[in-house]
Amino acid sequence: MKKIIFLFFFYFLVYPVNAHVEHYQNLNKLVFNLYRNNDFIGTHTYTFTKKDESLTVLSKIEFSIKKLGIVLYNYSAEGTEVYEGGKLISFSSKTNQNKKEKFVDMNIKDNKYLINGSSYKGHAPLDYVIGTWWNHAIVSAEAQISAVSGRIIKQKVEFLGKETIQIENQSIESLHFNFTSSDKKLDKNKKLNTHIWYDSKTLNWVKAKFEKKGTWEYRLKLIE
Repeated sequence: MKKIIFLFFFYFLVYPVNAHVEHYQNLNKLVFNLYRNNDFIGTHTYTFTKKDESLTVLSKIEFSIKKLGIVLYNYSAEGTEVYEGGKLISFSSKTNQNKKEKFVDMNIKDNKYLINGSSYKGHAPLDYVIGTWWNHAIVSAEAQISAVSGRIIKQKVEFLGKETIQIENQSIESLHFNFTSSDKKLDKNKKLNTHIWYDSKTLNWVKAKFEKKGTWEYRLKLIE
């Protein structure tokens, strides 16, 4: 069994990024429920639209944190990923983080990504992946690009094994990965430490978990 899992993980690491995107050609929608300290706070929806060789992925997230009926924190964001022939050619997003505006506008120029973001303006290699998690190519990327601010996050990915998890009263055989920042000098608030689970059969993203002033979880609600 360990040998099988290793070979499957090896497939993740060596298979081209483009093939990862093409794997999702039959996917139409992903809807996640968001929880903080096990309390439901909002939803995150991905909508997939295909036309000829293009794939457009629309992302919309909304959540709020309340205490005694009073809203303490509001968050909303929308993003658009555009792929041609399996290659990401542009990305844009706008985020309202408790009335603080953040953004990313990104496209290809001179065989590199040109990023204009609220936290980073500059270039990035084409093998870096947008940190929207649905595309399992992220497990083999040297770095991810923040979908909120454009910040480049160098990462270390550890495969923690195959697990059976419960999502919406359904048992799912999953592959569990831990993403951490490879730059240990980063401020604690900027360090990446996120657990991601992918369905071992379909490779669809089904769960995420991280700690940031509480325990946060993404749990798959709907897949079409």
